[in-house]
Amino acid sequence: MFSIFKKNKKVSIDIGSIVTQDMHSHILPGIDDGAPDVDTAVSLIKGMMACGIKKFMGTPHIMSELHKNDRTTITQAYDRLKEGLALAGIDISLSYAAEYMIDENFLNVLKEGNLLTVTENKILIETPFYSEPFDIEEVLFNIEAAGYKAILAHPERYHYVDDKLAVFTKYLDRGVGLQLNILSLSGYYGSKEKEVAEKMLQEGMYSFIGTDLHHERHLKRLSFMQLDQKIVKRLEQTNWQNITI
Repeated sequence: MFSIFKKNKKVSIDIGSIVTQDMHSHILPGIDDGAPDVDTAVSLIKGMMACGIKKFMGTPHIMSELHKNDRTTITQAYDRLKEGLALAGIDISLSYAAEYMIDENFLNVLKEGNLLTVTENKILIETPFYSEPFDIEEVLFNIEAAGYKAILAHPERYHYVDDKLAVFTKYLDRGVGLQLNILSLSGYYGSKEKEVAEKMLQEGMYSFIGTDLHHERHLKRLSFMQLDQKIVKRLEQTNWQNITI
């Protein structure tokens, strides 16, 4: 696999000039592998505000085995964070949804209904990194039949993706939005993930962009990230749907 962008002058990236709302982050405290407590969450938000982000959405994992969250646990974490922000004198736009793992329990969660949506009827989903669910087409059909539209988180990071990107045909055919982790473009997750992200960006496959912020290491990379000028220009030219959230 090779990069579609020729080597170009690197420039510091102003995230706030690209999108002002982060629709994928793990800033809700103490309920998944993101911010462990309110103080850390408030610190992460301050750092993201310095990067130009003005609206924040916490999207904690919902996984049957590892992070058994639901509307109640997520709402409680949101309320704790809102209180912490108020005590710190920080007045920002904060909302919450969830990142649903397509695992053995997802269809049961879907059947129960009342899913936490990113906006209107859109839900954020993810798959295991190393293998695509064998029943993914059935799952996508059921999501649509239940009245939801899916957004697939960080598709460039899945190891079952190759340079032809044909695996995403079934997602795009069903109107599934694809969400870029901006850190992927910096090589944070690896060179393959970077190259796939560049190619998908060039081909206009992404509709949403997020930080997928979990911790200070992510924030540090985001705060000082430099990308090729051509990549930054493509980011600025993309019609990100975050602005409609």
